[in-house]
Amino acid sequence: MTLSDELGAVVRAYLADRPDATWQAFARDVGAAGLLVPEEYGGAGCGPAEAAAVAEELGRALSPHPFLQSAVLAVGALMADGDEEARARLLPELASGTATATVLLPGDGDLTLAGDRLSGSAPYALDGEIVLAYAGGHLVEAAPTRRTAYPTMDETRPLVSLTFDRAPVRRLGPGTSWARVRDLGIAALAAEQTGGAARCLEMATEYARSRRQFGRPIGSFQAIKHKLADVLLLVESARSAARAAAEAAAAASETETETETEVFAAVAGSYCAEAYLTAAGENIQVHGGIGVTWEHPAHRYLKRATSDAQLLCPPRTHRARLAAHVFGQA
Repeated sequence: MTLSDELGAVVRAYLADRPDATWQAFARDVGAAGLLVPEEYGGAGCGPAEAAAVAEELGRALSPHPFLQSAVLAVGALMADGDEEARARLLPELASGTATATVLLPGDGDLTLAGDRLSGSAPYALDGEIVLAYAGGHLVEAAPTRRTAYPTMDETRPLVSLTFDRAPVRRLGPGTSWARVRDLGIAALAAEQTGGAARCLEMATEYARSRRQFGRPIGSFQAIKHKLADVLLLVESARSAARAAAEAAAAASETETETETEVFAAVAGSYCAEAYLTAAGENIQVHGGIGVTWEHPAHRYLKRATSDAQLLCPPRTHRARLAAHVFGQA
């Protein structure tokens, strides 16, 4: 059994039954859930660069764990805008994996905060037990009135629709740092996309070496060589962009300004999303018909690449943000 076959079996087994124990075991054995959580709250006390390194490997393995929404966005929001009470209450649970959380950023829905009541909906939210939201200039915690899970093209990335009907909220702190939290998430997502693209290149290369046609490996044909060489360039460039975004996020409170951080995030968000889409598509082209069979994992990477490209900001929005900075309109 090849690595691709093993990976496909693992993902299919997870999709058949989503036990919470898998995330808790992952948090306990690897410590990924508390990577960004300070040590005094039970975490590892690492930074965005370490989170990006883990995200890249999770993307390579097509992990369905809630690392992005819980370990990166939720923890990032609590550290940036949460008060001491909120951190002490929530961070130990998130670090241990006994609870997961998600964050609704401005633009994720039509949320309205009136007094201590939250109304509105977020139709495409990353799934998490604890819901944090930036609304009305505050970071708040609220239990949705209705949570609806629905089938998605990418089964490894669960999405839910959240509805709030004058739901009571707990104000956790000022909501002034949401852009920095978004860019932290973009850096982690870009790293995940890089890992997925790298795995697509590996799969395509392995297949091109072993698949024979006309008496020789298909990797010896010029058309296949060109495809793989182009994808290699995309992957290496994406890795550079993702790491630059993670380093800028790490330095945001030190030497980098928020504008510089946003520029790096916009570059990584746009380039890595499109690199992953191209790598996943070319992987299927190299594999041919077998690449779109249910048993082979190649189609899952294309689905993840497609869904990832719409998370946080689509590539066209990243390009618009970048253009605004370049031409002095930010």
